[in-house]
Amino acid sequence: MGNLNILIVEGNLRTENKNFKDVGIPTHTESLKESLNYFNENLNFDVVNPSSDENLESIKSKLSSYDGLIWGGSSLNIYNDTPEIRNQIEFMKECQRNVKRILAICWGMQVAVTAAGGEVKKGYGSHIGIANKITINEQGLNHPLYKGKDKVFNSPAFNFDEVVTLPKNAICLASNEINKVQSLYFEVNNSKIWGLQYHPEITYEKMISLIEFRKDKLISNRKVFRDEEEIHNHISFIKNEINISNKELRMLELKNWLNSII
Repeated sequence: MGNLNILIVEGNLRTENKNFKDVGIPTHTESLKESLNYFNENLNFDVVNPSSDENLESIKSKLSSYDGLIWGGSSLNIYNDTPEIRNQIEFMKECQRNVKRILAICWGMQVAVTAAGGEVKKGYGSHIGIANKITINEQGLNHPLYKGKDKVFNSPAFNFDEVVTLPKNAICLASNEINKVQSLYFEVNNSKIWGLQYHPEITYEKMISLIEFRKDKLISNRKVFRDEEEIHNHISFIKNEINISNKELRMLELKNWLNSII
């Protein structure tokens, strides 16, 4: 792989990133850079936050110069009508007109789907740190996203929402019991978009830190755990996954995407 110019879009608000930094958790942008550099150390990164950055217009003016764009995760919910979310949707539309290769991860996929006319709603279930038994379908097995990937796999994941309506001409590539759309592919305007609901770029260790950071909300607000003992048991399950998982296979989607834009 040669030098590539990659634009990373930060989905979290500045306040959330400060919360992460205050407790020593890497931001999603930092996680993306580290994971991408594992496969290629010669990547040139620009970073933009459509919710808060003042340099948005200067980035817009050179969108077509990027070899690819990666839009990462966020704690936001796409169906909440806030100025920050509207800004992200509008910026995604601009990206879909000008960037040929987009990798949209979790929140990024939800923004990409919404911008292209699909729909995202609150899910009937959730993934807290891990998604189990993601299964690649026949179309996914023939897609370069999953070259070399096991047909059934586990992955770091953290989401409460899900894609319920695909954009026009989109195809679902993988599913599990929680989310029918764990990955997808579609083309819109000048963009080829690979979407993932899970997080190959985030380590299980970071997911455990996020669970511990959010444990009060997970019990009181989200009500996905009854008490701290349940959280402790869930974290133990994730630690077991760390022992059996393979780093390169976990992040293979990133490698395949980088190979697609050479």
